[in-house]
Amino acid sequence: VQLVESGGGSVQAGGSLRLSCAASEFTFDDYAIGWFRQDPGKEREGVSCMSSLDTVPYYKDSVKGRFTISSDFSNRTASLQMNILETEDTAVYYCAVAALTHAQAMCVMHHLVDFWGEGIQVTVSS
Repeated sequence: VQLVESGGGSVQAGGSLRLSCAASEFTFDDYAIGWFRQDPGKEREGVSCMSSLDTVPYYKDSVKGRFTISSDFSNRTASLQMNILETEDTAVYYCAVAALTHAQAMCVMHHLVDFWGEGIQVTVSS
């Protein structure tokens, strides 16, 4: 399975970016898809995840009210709309997929992730 991210880049604080992820075909019907990020020297953290098993997505506290995740589970795509960006949001962002997993579980427990994208840089300047 390949995950391809797009939409990263550089923006000033307060601006917006939209990340997109497209997954190649896989066989499992229920899955979680989401976004993680990692800054050099820091641990990878779950930002936002959705699952076909859940009715509501999961968001990391620091992005609630600013980021919105969306997904088309039948087409294996996901997007992350990031508004009111802060310098602390600067990181490499990774798309991820986990089979038969709930949203919060995937975002909180990285070992549940089955597939990772290569990552895309998001830089927010002051």
